[in-house]
Amino acid sequence: MSRVPSLSRDHAASADHQSLWDRLEAERKVPTANIFRTLANAPVLLDAFLSYANALRDGSKLSPKLRELAILSVGHATGSEYEIAHHQSHGRKAGITEEQLGAVASAEDSGLFNEPELAVIALARESTTHVHVSSATWDAAAAHLDDQQMVELTLTIAWYNSGVRIMGLLHIDLEDSYRK
Repeated sequence: MSRVPSLSRDHAASADHQSLWDRLEAERKVPTANIFRTLANAPVLLDAFLSYANALRDGSKLSPKLRELAILSVGHATGSEYEIAHHQSHGRKAGITEEQLGAVASAEDSGLFNEPELAVIALARESTTHVHVSSATWDAAAAHLDDQQMVELTLTIAWYNSGVRIMGLLHIDLEDSYRK
């Protein structure tokens, strides 16, 4: 159970808060995910949170498939059931197969991923588990991505690591609709 209440539109007292809920419902899935409902306790920060998340998703040159492989790698490296459950559907839309979804958890070279995909998975896992990334791991990814994509990948990995920490600190529960 979350450490702070998960809010709904009914809790939005002012017109500014109503417009934030309008934005949230227009840009994200309905029903609203628990992370957003919990962050609604800090509406100004939720608004900025949404803008940043949207920029990572929609304003990036990084391929959606590589982005989702990185996010899923962060989720698996941290054991975040919430992040994994929410991003498997995004991964499927980005072209990650069911076999690959299963294999990304082990971080093994199963023959299901190409070199750029393996390099992104390794970078995301190493950054998540060790913070500092070896030159060899960085160089393996940089061999396939330009500088802009490497910065976007770095920001994506860091952003989703922060999401895992937010969910953990606040005890944000996975929605029943995502439970197996």
